[in-house]
Amino acid sequence: MTVNLLDLDLEGLAVFCERLGEKRFRAVQLFRWIHRKGAQNFEDMSDLAKSFREKLKSLATITPLSVVSQHISADGTIKWLFDVGGGNAIETVFIPESDRGTLCVSSQAGCAVGCRFCSTGHQGFSRNLTTGEIISQLWHAEFFLRKHLGCDERVISNVVMMGMGEPLQNYKELIPALKVMLDDHGYGLSRRRVTVSTSGIVPMIDRLSQDCPVALAVSVHAPNDGLRDQLVPLNLKYPLSQLMAACHRYLAFAPRDFITFEYCMLADVNDSDECAWQLVQRIKAHPGTWCKFNLIPFNPFPASGLTCSSPERVKVFARILNDAGIITTVRKTRGDDIDAACGQLAGDVKDRTRVVDRIARQRSIPIHPVADSTLANSGAVQ
Repeated sequence: MTVNLLDLDLEGLAVFCERLGEKRFRAVQLFRWIHRKGAQNFEDMSDLAKSFREKLKSLATITPLSVVSQHISADGTIKWLFDVGGGNAIETVFIPESDRGTLCVSSQAGCAVGCRFCSTGHQGFSRNLTTGEIISQLWHAEFFLRKHLGCDERVISNVVMMGMGEPLQNYKELIPALKVMLDDHGYGLSRRRVTVSTSGIVPMIDRLSQDCPVALAVSVHAPNDGLRDQLVPLNLKYPLSQLMAACHRYLAFAPRDFITFEYCMLADVNDSDECAWQLVQRIKAHPGTWCKFNLIPFNPFPASGLTCSSPERVKVFARILNDAGIITTVRKTRGDDIDAACGQLAGDVKDRTRVVDRIARQRSIPIHPVADSTLANSGAVQ
């Protein structure tokens, strides 16, 4: 049985090479050929001994994902659809900016969290991606872009695990993938420029802080448990008080001195002045400047039954947070003409969990803003 070398971080590749009777430095050479030069053919690896290359040809492959389609937006954003087998396909997005190039990477075929405002969640869940399938998205994008742009230098400077899926529900495959991204013999990305986004799996946030602390983004989307229970079902297991405490613990290990909170702006649901003030009180319950908010204009899709807050309402909401000393930005929508904007990634998913049925039932229940009664009583937010 052959091994797909994209599935291995440097330590895993060293172990593989040792089993072939090769020393560690051979693993480093091989790793650099794959991830620095984009090599796929062992015969091209000219500094490897011929005997080693012969072993590799019989026992290993470098097999990236097959591209089903590629779409380029008017703003330069690129979206790829990758075939991951079994009738499933995942999406990956490259977002070019003047000072950086960001790749939005998927971690699962579908998502089981089932957030009301996310197109991926409405497709259900099929399976976790392997380490190789996660890395293959970066491998393909980086070396395609070098050729496309006619450059030899690294194009992708930032990776955000914000594509399809909940990364921390695929922890075993995620960690080796992060290590490949960070390794100086591979893509050499800074910990500050690799971001894991989570809907709030508290125990795994704590594990990530010990195993591979990178930048952390947390999908909050509501200022209190009553409303977040409706928008992000995971909140029923890990309520906001536990989530905020975990984020504060993470800061001791994080490469940045802040956590990013993502907040999808939904008209007449979570965008009122009252919601903004509840967020202020929740954040101020922990001392210091320890987080930033990224307000995300909702990108509507028919099955959601939700609409986006008006630009003026988003501005007012942001002003309340900023005036309270909480750094707040509004995410610029990119790639919406090719359905590549935040919350729009869907791919093709063969649902195995009946998430689609569950969300269909949820859609029949109107979402209403929930006042936090504790504000009137004690000033605390629960």
